[in-house]
This record gives sequence, C-alpha cells and structure tokens, in this order.
Amino acid sequence: MVFEKIRSILCDQFDVDEDSITMDTQIQEDLDADSIDVVDLVVSIEDEFDIEIPDDEIEDVKTVGDVVKYVEEHI
Repeated sequence: MVFEKIRSILCDQFDVDEDSITMDTQIQEDLDADSIDVVDLVVSIEDEFDIEIPDDEIEDVKTVGDVVKYVEEHI
C-alpha cells in the first residue's frame, strides 16, 4: 500500500511509467531528481501520509525502498 502510493507520487512528479518504478529505483540517479525535485517529493509524501520528514533524514533516502521503509516506520 505504501509502495503503491509512493510510486503514484513519483509517476506524477517525474512523468514516468509505473512499471519503471521499483524498490531499487534510485531517486536522484534513475529519475534525474535535483534538490528541488527531492524537496517537492518530500512535501508530497508528508502531505499524503501526514508525517514530517526532518531535513537531516532526507540525506539517507536514496532509493524508493528507502522512502517506503521510512514512511512505514513513521506512520
């Protein structure tokens, strides 16, 4: 459930096909996300799951799997 919601957010934000998003997808490398894209993504995830992600923890999030794990641990 968490993965599907995050995948949907990524598809909307980066205009990619759902099939191209896996748990191993690298957010910056595979999706060409720059720092502004990452901030937008964090805001979208915070809104969707009603959580707050501290700036210092964003640095540890590299893959879609990292995002899913973080959200699952904080919802």
